[in-house]
Amino acid sequence: MKTVIITGANRGIGLALSEYFVAQGANVIAVCRNRSQALSNLGVEIVSGIDVTNESDLKTLQAYVKDIRIDVLICNAGILHDEQFGRLNFDTIRRQFEVNTIAPLQIVELLERQLGQHSKVALITSRMGSITDNTSGGRYGYRMSKAALNAAGMSLSHDLAPRKIAVGIYHPGYVQTDMVGQRGNISARESASCLGELINGLTLAQTGEFRHANGQILPW
Repeated sequence: MKTVIITGANRGIGLALSEYFVAQGANVIAVCRNRSQALSNLGVEIVSGIDVTNESDLKTLQAYVKDIRIDVLICNAGILHDEQFGRLNFDTIRRQFEVNTIAPLQIVELLERQLGQHSKVALITSRMGSITDNTSGGRYGYRMSKAALNAAGMSLSHDLAPRKIAVGIYHPGYVQTDMVGQRGNISARESASCLGELINGLTLAQTGEFRHANGQILPW
């Protein structure tokens, strides 16, 4: 049975990914700040009380999984704020870098010893991190933090390749979650199903690619 670790697993895409991999027969370790009833109902292992920007909390997570081989590590936790030029909030910009960029990289480094040959790392990023695709401006913190996450994912794909660990960089689509006020054109379950298929099919031949959940390769 493969072991899948998912951060931000208590709701939205993280919860839907937990449901997907449970249905696939995986052992899911769900990481979150606060467990939800929906997550508890899945019967998965839950590591709650984890703030991904808190080093002490991440050490707690590291200790919890120290004897576990991780087959799939999904860094999903993220936040979104809306800053517009002329009324920029640099506190929220910094916070998005801490959650969306630094935390996933720190988690991968802390759990790297639990990854074996043919393990996989999936970074849930956003198309808004694409510089080429930015045709409307705004959303400074989110765009910048996700572009930086994409860069980190590319570096990880090179650094982990000698150990035969593949890295997927995935835009989940415009998903109906609390983050976007339930707007969106696909459900979290639909997105998770597409992402799950991409992760299951991920090999070293695709490592470092920036893909939409529908499989399309996205521009940097």
